[in-house]
Amino acid sequence: MNNPFLGTGIAIVTPFKNDGTIDHSALKKIVNYNIDNGVNYIVISGTTGESVTLTLAEKQSVIKTIVEANAGKLPLVLGIGGNNTAQVVEEISTTDLSPFTGILSVSPAYSKPTQEGIYQHFKAVSQASTLPVILYNVPGRTASNMSPETVLRLANDFENIVAIKEAAGNMSQYYKLLQNKPENFSVISGDDDLALAVTLAGGAGVISVIAQGLPKAFSKMIQLGLKGQSEEAYVIHYQLFDVINLIFEENNPAGIKAVLEVLDLCEATVRLPLVPATDASKEKIKAFLNQFI
Repeated sequence: MNNPFLGTGIAIVTPFKNDGTIDHSALKKIVNYNIDNGVNYIVISGTTGESVTLTLAEKQSVIKTIVEANAGKLPLVLGIGGNNTAQVVEEISTTDLSPFTGILSVSPAYSKPTQEGIYQHFKAVSQASTLPVILYNVPGRTASNMSPETVLRLANDFENIVAIKEAAGNMSQYYKLLQNKPENFSVISGDDDLALAVTLAGGAGVISVIAQGLPKAFSKMIQLGLKGQSEEAYVIHYQLFDVINLIFEENNPAGIKAVLEVLDLCEATVRLPLVPATDASKEKIKAFLNQFI
């Protein structure tokens, strides 16, 4: 089966000008830079895209720019999630999903539902979606963990729930999913530092933050991992390890935007309540990139 969510996906940023407005020219540059350097698919409107600070009109303008810049070259995934199930279902039902290959839907944040509540939430999402659904578990942001048992129950019960972006940072949890998943269900790393290990263990690759800054190297690492060429892949992993830690040292996406600024792809501007990376953090990132490049 041809899996459109295999390899390296990027959780794309939303670039802002210094005045805080969306920089559509920079967004096009980032899309083209990633297409040209081996990325396999693009995820829009996630945490890294600062989606919670965008108006509906701004989200639509970001989608339009990315769709036009991509020009059908790579699969596109749209983030649609939240802690109000009815609102998520309405957004899925009323959004033009024709440019997309799938949707990424995060487990409900803040409400801290039980596992049964999480199951019922994604049941509603599955029934509303005409596209394949990628579940997203990120307990560091949602304050609740979607257990492997719940994920596997959803994977077995709903044909259009095809994958999970797992970002609990817990290899044991990855192993439980990989060991017990249905054949056509994909486990995708949402942890840049664990992406290679997960891929080598049978995962489908990664939805990455750092890869949009260093797409050629990161994509090559994941492709080597998918082929089981661990020794060559780990050479790249250790080359990138320091910068992965650096970009998450303060907050995401301030770190990756600092990387993209050094690469002259966009400004490092973020929207409140986030603040840009500190000068000290930027200097460390710049020093790494100067040495790496």
